[in-house]
Amino acid sequence: MTHPFELNDEIEFEATPGQVWEAIATGPGVDSWFMGRTELGSEAGGPANLTMMGHTEQATITAYEPGARLATRGAETPDGRFMAFEYLIEGRGEGSTVLRLVQSGMLGDDWETEFEAMKAGWPIYLETLRQYLAHFAGRTPSVATVFRPGAGGSDAVWKIVTESLGVTPDVTEGDDVRLPDGSAGVVFYQNLPVNLGVRTDAGLYRFIHSGTDRGDALVMGHQNFAGHDEQAAWDAWTAERFG
Repeated sequence: MTHPFELNDEIEFEATPGQVWEAIATGPGVDSWFMGRTELGSEAGGPANLTMMGHTEQATITAYEPGARLATRGAETPDGRFMAFEYLIEGRGEGSTVLRLVQSGMLGDDWETEFEAMKAGWPIYLETLRQYLAHFAGRTPSVATVFRPGAGGSDAVWKIVTESLGVTPDVTEGDDVRLPDGSAGVVFYQNLPVNLGVRTDAGLYRFIHSGTDRGDALVMGHQNFAGHDEQAAWDAWTAERFG
């Protein structure tokens, strides 16, 4: 049985509507703050596909109004499930912009778990978008994505992650950390035991735990804006620390 849902979120940036549009309506822009790789067309009817871990979720642009509105709708499954997204951009005074996100569609039998996961996940990505616009706007990153199911439970996962950053699970936003490669960083988002965001001079790093009822997976989505491909390094770190 399918269940309709709708999520709404809103965030204000110290950026122009044009900068926000480039970040949410172009493939390289979305790659700079979201997950995986995004293919976006430039008109209604064009593609809006997301590829991650070798799998592509296909979608179509349903509304394309440069600087104001972008909407997409995913392919519908045989049982009627689908996802739709709408991004609404509004310029404010003194160079600031408000972005409103609406995610809607139909979920399956486990809809409550899926809904809560999406509700918990969007804030860190919107905050990553804020960090991108403030520190790396216009730059194209090298993207690293790691998915480790059966990671060992929330407490164990966050103990390993925070120890690797030189802190404890009591870490808070604004705390200094150090990545496994020695790079200094700062926590820009903290919502443990769900997710943690770190910014360095070179990039943005997200650590996410799916929860035991969603595969007990550690998911990492990292963007390096200094041109360094970190995929192999994070794959090796995951294999070493999580077996």
